[in-house]
Amino acid sequence: MISHGQLIALGFSEAAIRHRVRTGRLFRLWRGVYAVGRRQLSDRGRWKAATLACGPGSALDGESGLALWDVRSSEGTEIEVAVPGDGGRGLTGLKVRRVRELADHVTEIDGIPVLSLPPLFVQLARRVEPGPLEATINEADKKDLIHVGQLRREIDALRGRRGVAVLRRVIDRATFRYTDSELERAMRPIFRAAKLRTPETQQWVNGCLVDFYWPELNFVIETDGGRFHRTAFQQTNDRRRDQAHTLANTAFLRFTHGQIRYDRPYVKWAVTKKARDLRASTGASTGSQPR
Repeated sequence: MISHGQLIALGFSEAAIRHRVRTGRLFRLWRGVYAVGRRQLSDRGRWKAATLACGPGSALDGESGLALWDVRSSEGTEIEVAVPGDGGRGLTGLKVRRVRELADHVTEIDGIPVLSLPPLFVQLARRVEPGPLEATINEADKKDLIHVGQLRREIDALRGRRGVAVLRRVIDRATFRYTDSELERAMRPIFRAAKLRTPETQQWVNGCLVDFYWPELNFVIETDGGRFHRTAFQQTNDRRRDQAHTLANTAFLRFTHGQIRYDRPYVKWAVTKKARDLRASTGASTGSQPR
């Protein structure tokens, strides 16, 4: 990709540029932007051409920017470009957005100017449901493109923009973590609703140290502290724990701390249903209730 201004700076005259266009050595894509040698372009070629076409200070934006970061697909979508609030121009086939203080949020990948991830996530939060938004942030986290704590601080600096509140909630739900004592206090009302006795805590069951255990029902509840992604070792360990309970015919449920904090009605429903089913199958009584 090359712009008309770059060709002039390299010493090409206007006549020389027109000659190369006529002879198929330059292919005009947008006014003042050319592909060199061939018309067929990769995604990165199209993205680079789009930022050249929109003028100095422009950067890849939206779904296109997230695709360049390799955390989300932009297949079938228009190329999106952010331009300075007082500059740039709209072009056919491009979705252009004017952004104040754009330069503060621009970096480069393979020579292509692109918005940094925090403002791209804020944009995405305006467009998609929390599930796909969390999946995109998770992908960035797995690829070590972000640190979730730093991301949380950076989006705080963008407060007031539409999408920030949604993004903040998604991060907080995914990374929330109780202390052990807070977890026990949070679960007590859920156990009361399920008519469960006070459980044994931090007991070894099937070779695993578990959070909550009811011997009379052979029932375990495991919980996971919040994070966007778990390492391969952690995921394997979780699967082995679950398999150990299954092979020993121990009933179990696993929740994240974020579910317990933010999706309490669901957790209460799931625990109550499981406890009711286990009592029906074992004939166990509810006994005294936890205080």
